Amino acid sequence: MIDDNPLAQKLLTILPHLDEKQRRLVLAAEARSLGYGGVSQVARASGISRPTIHQGLRELDSDEEPKLGIRRAGGGRKRVEAVDSTLVEDLEKLVDPDSRGDPMSPLRWTCKSTRQLAALLQQQGHPVSHQLVAELLRANGYSLQSNAKTREGNQHPERDAQFHYLNEQTKQFLQQGLPVISVDTKKKELVGAFKNPGQQWQPQGQPVEVNVHDFPDPQLGKAIPYGIYDIGRNEGWVSVGQDHDTASFAVASLRRWWQVVGHPTYPHAKQLLISADSGGSNGYRLRLWKLELQHFANETQLEITGCHLPPGTSKWNKIEHRLFSYITMNWRGQPLTSHEVIVELIGATTTTTGLRVQAERDTATYPTKVKVSETELASVCVTHHGFHGEWNYTISPQKKL
Repeated sequence: MIDDNPLAQKLLTILPHLDEKQRRLVLAAEARSLGYGGVSQVARASGISRPTIHQGLRELDSDEEPKLGIRRAGGGRKRVEAVDSTLVEDLEKLVDPDSRGDPMSPLRWTCKSTRQLAALLQQQGHPVSHQLVAELLRANGYSLQSNAKTREGNQHPERDAQFHYLNEQTKQFLQQGLPVISVDTKKKELVGAFKNPGQQWQPQGQPVEVNVHDFPDPQLGKAIPYGIYDIGRNEGWVSVGQDHDTASFAVASLRRWWQVVGHPTYPHAKQLLISADSGGSNGYRLRLWKLELQHFANETQLEITGCHLPPGTSKWNKIEHRLFSYITMNWRGQPLTSHEVIVELIGATTTTTGLRVQAERDTATYPTKVKVSETELASVCVTHHGFHGEWNYTISPQKKL
């Protein structure tokens, strides 16, 4: 590719009128006149490789008499694929056996590295190196690529309609100055001197040393961050638990958020909208989730509206990309050596758009497999909305006797 600059234009004008050796010598002379970095500049401007220009420099310095003979058109060594007519076809069969019609390919179930491809091609009589295999792959439109997450599986027929309904509910609450929160549990984290993905600045050659194996520390266990994101105020709250991720833990986090942040911020609010995933500790099928929300509503005298994202759409939950993603970026490369460290790192998370986060540790225990009887479930004052009442409902405080 010829750059649009004076040197490139100059070379573009003169090079087509020269033979192969003359081009090398002209390019070498230009590079020498430019001084340090001249070879790179000329290579970029002309599109001719640096080794060719270096060869021209050697020829300029040579004491040999110049030879008048030049290579005729089409001279020189032929490209290997031109000599070996089946090479490219055989290579494609190894790389992509399904679409190229070779289901018995020896590399069907193994990693297709260039060295393995070269070894198989050599067994088939093709004298190639792994560097040549890489060049052929690139020349034929192949490149190293990761898997792409694009298949979402079966989608619920009312998926888009539920998103619209949730959006309308959010708008109505925000217009009235009422709290709207997005909730979810972040990925559980091992506590201790374990490798944390990502990098951070350290003195050269002095990385933070961590354990070789990721076996949980029986004393420290795991951290369970349950997040609450205030959509209208761009504020986050995270309770860092250490026992189990249950509906009781989720509502306990809501209760603590309301005491510390929610009520002081919305002192006159009588309603609360919660956007949550369909599964997990705040799943719409969980009896314990609704029973605990009833207790929370009784304590706060709030009407609590729950709107769940459709199944299989948890990545669209606002808390994922407005809170959790920034927490992960903030503690990248930092070993989470204790629950206190995790709380401090979460609390230090900020963004240029004004995100603020508070975090607290929750040391309580939350038993699993808690049974909710039919009688207890019937006591929940729940009103199911007209549109997908299983996903959208309002729990009202019970009247005091």
